[in-house]
Parts: sequence; structure tokens; C-alpha cells
Amino acid sequence: MSSLQALCSGLPLQPLPENPGRWAGVPHAPVRTPGLSPAEEQLALRNALRYFPPDVQELLAPEFAQELRLYGHIYMYRFCPAMKMRAYPIGQYPCRTRAAAAIMHMIMNNLDPAVAQFPQELVTYGGNGQVFSNWAQFWLTMSYLSQMTEEQTLVMYSGHPLGLFPSSPQAPRLVITNGMVIPNYSSRTEYEKLFAVGVTMYGQMTAGSYCYIGPQGIVHGTVLTVLNAGRRYLGVKDLTGKVFVTSGLGGMSGAQAKAAVIVGCIGVIAEVDKAALMKRHEQGWLMEVTDSLDHCIERLREARKRKEVLSLGYHGNVVDLWERLVHELDTTGELLVDLGSDQTSCHNPFNGGYYPVQLGFAEAQSLMASNPAAFKGLVQESLRRQVSAINRLAKENFFFWDYGNAFLLEAQRAGADVEKKGANKTEFRYPSYVQHIMGDIFSLGFGPFRWVCTSGDPQDLAVTDELATSVLEEAIADGVNPAVKLQYVDNIRWIREATKHRLVVGSQARILYSDQKGRVAIAVAFNQAIARGKIKAPVVLSRDHHDVSGTDSPFRETSNIYDGSAFCADMAVQNFVGDAFRGATWVALHNGGGVGWGEVINGGFGLMLDGTQEAEQKAKMMLSWDVSNGVARRCWSGNRKAYEIICQTMQDNKGLVVTLPHEDLRCDAWKHSNPAVTTRTTEAHRGCSWKGRGARVPGSIQSCCTSPAGPTPASPVKAIPVGLLLHAASSVLNPPMVRQQVSTKAPWCLYLCEYSLFLRRNKESMSMLRPGLPFFSHPAASLKDRQAGFNGQLQAMAQQATSHVQGPQTPSWLHSKPCQ
Repeated sequence: MSSLQALCSGLPLQPLPENPGRWAGVPHAPVRTPGLSPAEEQLALRNALRYFPPDVQELLAPEFAQELRLYGHIYMYRFCPAMKMRAYPIGQYPCRTRAAAAIMHMIMNNLDPAVAQFPQELVTYGGNGQVFSNWAQFWLTMSYLSQMTEEQTLVMYSGHPLGLFPSSPQAPRLVITNGMVIPNYSSRTEYEKLFAVGVTMYGQMTAGSYCYIGPQGIVHGTVLTVLNAGRRYLGVKDLTGKVFVTSGLGGMSGAQAKAAVIVGCIGVIAEVDKAALMKRHEQGWLMEVTDSLDHCIERLREARKRKEVLSLGYHGNVVDLWERLVHELDTTGELLVDLGSDQTSCHNPFNGGYYPVQLGFAEAQSLMASNPAAFKGLVQESLRRQVSAINRLAKENFFFWDYGNAFLLEAQRAGADVEKKGANKTEFRYPSYVQHIMGDIFSLGFGPFRWVCTSGDPQDLAVTDELATSVLEEAIADGVNPAVKLQYVDNIRWIREATKHRLVVGSQARILYSDQKGRVAIAVAFNQAIARGKIKAPVVLSRDHHDVSGTDSPFRETSNIYDGSAFCADMAVQNFVGDAFRGATWVALHNGGGVGWGEVINGGFGLMLDGTQEAEQKAKMMLSWDVSNGVARRCWSGNRKAYEIICQTMQDNKGLVVTLPHEDLRCDAWKHSNPAVTTRTTEAHRGCSWKGRGARVPGSIQSCCTSPAGPTPASPVKAIPVGLLLHAASSVLNPPMVRQQVSTKAPWCLYLCEYSLFLRRNKESMSMLRPGLPFFSHPAASLKDRQAGFNGQLQAMAQQATSHVQGPQTPSWLHSKPCQ
């Protein structure tokens, strides 16, 4: 096959291409062990043969049956194109619409051997993140895209192109669903069978939505994570001489080596697959490699002493590395590591995502295929050993976090000591990076925005970098929230250094953590540059599904949601639907991704900018929703940062009206007056709206809680019943809700609060009141007048409340039972 024209002409049947089998010299997916019955094997074969006319089925049937027996899946190796797979310039694709050509550009990038983890098995990253289930689906999809008009939409069912259906020019040109299995049947075991028979597919995140951009897609987030881990855990801004130990150099995990260099630390990354390790070394993402544990430790010591910037790949099992670090600590007293994590594909631990320390790489692959139960036992033993070593190091000044790859989840299932006493089921002994770092960034509306220059010209990418930098600088000059400004400054530094760090692998793409305002402004700038000819071809906007709104995942993206909804998937589904009718060129919704099958619902989009006014309007509408949806949900869950951002967004966009939560001021007292409630640290206590955000238990409550009868004479007179203040403020807060919140059976101290704390909080909330809300929110009233009026009423409330502290008489304005 020598041309894109031929590649878009449908399945090559006359003549059939030669069957090359598995290519030598490239990585291949591990053998799957679906455990099919004879009847299920026949079903898998029938499902594969239905892509082909009867006259070739007799030839293909034994071939496909052999693939199923040898590899656990029918990939159809015969139909793997001989043409080099890469992101060709958009103008070279034989299409009737530029949107279809842009989609082709993205698909072929996902299958580029320089980008894809197992290209011949159509796996882009994560060990099992499929673009398609088999090569027949690839050929048919390319053919449909070449035929598609602006009044058709291509529908994809888990890799299978169902067909072209009539639609409107405003509709998406492509709608993708992957792994949408009925919940009661969405187990890991069921998945292996369903994938083997060819009826569902694990699209990971950006593999099955055609939006992967190589390891660059995660490197910005990894940089932010490691930098902020240093600030949070080590109390340093400069990571020079600090050691970060982790594992994985395959797909997304390949970003770790580059991130270590960018932040200026010493990164030691273990990888069992030599091909993956050497691929990153040859691409310049990994500075040095070694297969000697002795040399690894020696080199680590040397780099620490000299304060070198280093990324060192250790070809070996990470458990050996962790245990060697423990040995060094116990024998020399020297702690050689400061920060640690893990990026093995633990979402798929028994099918090549995690290799046990007891076996070599090839031996492990053999056992995985021949005796899955024995392999699983070794994996779980290895996980226990790894956690044991990490626990020993953590007794010193060493800090570990879970990278959202299900490492701690699978370690817990293996019986490792990762329990956090008194925690909910999404929390472990070590935090998720979302819980401690990225969650706050998401709550500000920042996430992994990205774009692809479909011309394939590096000069176009340079122009977009310049435009994005200018947009962010202008935003800072116009004035932004201090927390937002800090992110913008980091982003500007990131873009300016991107070329120096040679981040591009595959398509001419860039990743940039940005918020709603930044994304929209950047999109408009790009679109106008395309219209003027400054950028030569359309630009595709996208993002990782791992974003503000795109993913519901209780052990990763929504692990810092504490209102009980972390296991609900409304946000991701609504995002998929909302993007579709607000202008996305294509949309995708997946089961699984990152943490694993059945653990996540996530979605993504592609939006093509072509320089038209219509494209600009779509970008403004869709990108705004794509961020605000998640910020609003995080606000409702009780995140203070998200509350502030969504209120500001409502001020900027009068068409946006979001339901805001009322603050429950009972929480501090409730913690002290109910021994049955597990005492949590301020950081971890997030059961109420703003806990875990820096608030402290008022001293007056602490003193009052020692006496059920009320405050002692030594107690501060400013200790007043919260119930009274809440009721008096019912013109601002929801009166029915307030009365329901005040229990007449709780101890007296439940209602105590420092007036100053209450007043401060409400003054802050007053600044965010919008016209239409009661009490001094009339548009004609200035903010100063509203605050002054509110303060005056609170002062009167305080006087009545203070008199109530001295006796049981109920103030006339309290219309429910007194708080006894």
C-alpha cells in the first residue's frame, strides 16, 4: 500500500494483501487470556468474519482462529497497512470535508510507531488503550471519512464503524462510544471476554477518541505535579539535588523522565521492557540508561552530590530498586530518595500492566499466557513487597503519592498495608496526586488543553506558541485572580521552554494547562490567525479526558470530591452530550481509562478551527461549557476555590446561572460534640462545604464543648448561637434549609461559633451575590451598601444572641423552637 488514496478505498480484498504476521523489532501487546469457551471462540470467529464477503472467509477463518489461540484476540494482522502510519498534512487526505481530514490526521498519529505503544495491535498507550479493535475497522473508518459530507455523522461503537447517518452541518461529524457495557456486567473478567469476541473495546482516554499527542500530553501535568510535590512535601521551590523515583517509560509514563529534567531534579525511572526504555532514550526523553542496580545507586549518589539534573532509566523491576533503597537506608543510614510515585499500568495488572519482581520480562510474559492464576499470585506478592519498601522509606523524610494508575487500589486488593484509618474508601495511606495537587488546579478550571497543527509544519506550531503566550500576557495585564495569575505565569514559562525541551513526538501539537478564559481566548486568536493566513491549515483543539469536567473517577479525577458523589458519573456524561450540541467536531464517551475498566467514565472532544466565524462561535460556546460544567460540580461538592471561580464566571457571563451551596456552619461543633464521628485532620476533614480549605475550629467552640450547659464565665462573650445567626440571616440564606439544619436535639454547644468568623465568611460571600438574590442584592445597591446593610443586621443579631447566651428567652425574630 503506497498512498493515502488507496488507504481510503475500503478493505483491500482483490487481491488480499500478504499476511506478514507479527512484525519483528517492534513491541507487541502481551498475550491475552480471555478464557473463552468453545462456543465463545466460535462467536469471536463469526464476529470477525462478518467484515468480509463469503468468497474470502474460507481463507481467513483458520488464520483468524490461530490469532485467537495464540494472542487471545483477532487483530487481523494481514490487513495491517504497509504504508507508514503518521500524521500526514491535512491537505493530503482524499476527503470531501476538512473535518474528516482532520480526524484522519489524528487517527494516523495515534497509530504512528513513534507514538503508539503497540502499533500492530492498535494500542496507543496504557498497555491496552485501543484505537480500534482490529484492522478491518481501521480500513472501513478511513473509507467512511473519505466519503462523509457536512450532512452526515459517522457513528462508532467501541471501534466498530456503525455507519454514516444523516445529520446537520451543526452536528458533530463523528460520535464515539467505547466500552459502554451495562454496569452489572462491567467487570474485568467480563471485559476480557467481550473484547476477545469483538463487541467492546477499552479506549483508555485519548487512544479511543483519537486525541493522543504522545508523551507530551502528560508531561505538563507531570511537571506541575512534581514541582508542587516539592513545595508541599519538602517545603522547597528548587528541586536541585532532590531525587524522584518512579516506574514506567511506556506510553503516558514516558513523560516522567522529561518532567524530571524540566523541574531540575534527579529522576530515576525503572522499566522492565527494554524496548520501551530504549525508545525514550533514542527520542531524547531519557538521558542515561543502566541495567546494573549497583551502577544505578552509584550514579544516583554522584548526581545528588553534584546537584546534577538527570533522568536515569533503570532497566529492571522497580521493586528491586525500592528494596535496594531500603537496604542503603538500613545499612548506611542514608536516605537516597525524596519523592516517589508509580506509573505502571496497574489498571491492567494481570495482563502486562505490572510485572512481578520474581520473574524476568520474557519469563513473566510466558507465565501470564500459560498460567494466569499463578501470574496473578506473583503480581500481588510483588505489590505487597513494593508497598512494604515504600512504607519503610516513608518513616523518614520521604514522600510518596499515587499517580492515579490504580497502584494503591490494586495494592489494597493484594493485601498490602495501604489502609488509612478512619478514611473513606477513596483514600489510602498515601494521597492521590489529585487529592493533594491537581484537584485544586482542576477546581480553578485549569486542565490539559491541547492543540494540533494539521499542516504538520513546525512553523505553524511556533506561531501558535507565540499567540498563546501573548493571550496569557494580556490576561495578566488586564488583571486576574492571584491564584489564576500564578497558573498563567507557569504556563508562559512552559510554552517558552517547550521548543528547547523537544517535546513533539508525532503530530505538531502542544499541551497547555489552561482555564476557561484562557482556552477561549487562545482559540479565538488561533482562528483569526488561520483566517489571515498566518497559520496555514486548520488547528484541532482538544484536551486530555483527565480534565476539569471530562472524567468521573473516584480514585483519580474526582478523588477530592467529598460530598458522596465521587462514584457518580453525571458530570462526564453531561459533558459529552453538552459538547456535542455546542459545536464539537467530534465527541467520545468511554468506560475505563487511567484507573481501569469499570472504575471510570470519561469523555473527550475534537474541535476544528478553520478560520470561519462559525468556528469561532462554536469554540466560545463549547469551550466555556466544557470547563464550567466541572467547576460548577466541584463547587456544589463544597470546593471553595471552585465556588469563587464559578461566581466570577457568572459575573462575566450573565447567561450562566449556577446553583450554589450554602455553607454548613455546624461542622466544627459537630466534630467536637459527637465522639462517634471520627476525628480527622483539618486537611482530611472534608465532609462539609469548606473544610480542608484552611479553616480552623473556633477557640470559643473548643472552650464551650467542655461544658454541655454552655460557656463558662471565662468563655469569650463573642461566642453566640450559630442557629440564631443563621435564622436571622435567613433573608440571605435559604430560610427553609436553615431551619432544617438547626436541630433542637443537639447539644447547646453545637450552635456556638465565633461571630467574627461568621461575619468574615458572609462578607466574603456578599461580594459574590448576584442581582435577583434577596437582601441588598438589588442592582441599584452598591457592593459597599450591601455589605454595610448586612453588617448592621448582623451586629443587631449579635446583641440579641449575646443576651440569649445569658438566658433562655427567645428573640422575637426567631420563628422556630429555641436552641436548648
